[in-house]
Amino acid sequence: MKDFDPNDIGMPNGNYFGLPYDLKDSEIVIVPVKWDATTSYADGTSKGPDAMLDASLQVDLFDLAYPEAWKIKIGTVKDDGGLYKANKKYRKIAKQAIAMLSEGASVNSPEVMEKCRKVNEASEMMNGYVYDTVKGFAEQGRFVIVLGGEHSAPFGAIRAMAEKYGSIGILHIDAHADLRKSYEGFEYSHASIMYNALEKIAGVSSITQVAIRDFCSEEYEIIRNNPKVKAFPNSDMCKSQFEGMTWASICDSIIETLPENVYISFDIDGLSPEYCPATGTPVPGGISFDKADYLLRKLAHSGRRIVGADLCEVAPSCSDEWDANVGARMLFKLCIYAKLNMEK
Repeated sequence: MKDFDPNDIGMPNGNYFGLPYDLKDSEIVIVPVKWDATTSYADGTSKGPDAMLDASLQVDLFDLAYPEAWKIKIGTVKDDGGLYKANKKYRKIAKQAIAMLSEGASVNSPEVMEKCRKVNEASEMMNGYVYDTVKGFAEQGRFVIVLGGEHSAPFGAIRAMAEKYGSIGILHIDAHADLRKSYEGFEYSHASIMYNALEKIAGVSSITQVAIRDFCSEEYEIIRNNPKVKAFPNSDMCKSQFEGMTWASICDSIIETLPENVYISFDIDGLSPEYCPATGTPVPGGISFDKADYLLRKLAHSGRRIVGADLCEVAPSCSDEWDANVGARMLFKLCIYAKLNMEK
């Protein structure tokens, strides 16, 4: 630590941002979850954590919101490769099931059901790993950020935080509502994370969805009829801004819907696709990096407790580091606002 210079180049040491802190001494813990088994369009998000690890070395460790950000003790859970290896196996099985469905097979056909059963069991294994890992660190008083991977990755983290605090609300930034039930036969699909949070985690009192702009009619009925769901669709937010409402006022309206304890679930495709062109399911529209940053900063200063977070669906591009660069910088912002919130 005495030799660490935050103004020097980032050195690869296995920790995000090249910070010199041991996991046992950390106050914020990053848990990489290299999983994209149920991805329904383009895969690759399982490689996101490693790509962001590399890109994070380019992030300057100074931030106007927290000038001595390098002093935040951020630790990284080292991955033994087992989860990624399992993901490769079950991603292959999932793609076989998806291909059969695209060729006209029924989701209830024995062949599809058997493949989905295997993937669902693997997803339960992944959920258990995330739950146990997050719960262990949370019991030690650490703040945990799950780094996907696809957006199914944080289910175990949400469950652990709901159990710890008794009742939590989720701030869900995403292009998609993720309220589908058992999408493509996969119970723990990336497209079902918020449905599963509502239906399977008793301590989730509310979900506030921001920037959603791609959802089906069944999801829309849940948004309309379930009082636990508050939605700020991208089109509505744009209309308000076009007609003179400020982003600050919209953020105030968003934050007003959140309870005392807030878990942040951030799918990178909530941003405009110019920031995440390689993500699994990009959608036109969305908010800018700066608008997301402003919303998170306002939340950190709102008097609410941020209890945990995830950042998902960052996929590395074959041609450049742009997606990983944006993801690493959003991860840094999440760490900063978690720290600021802890100090309130």
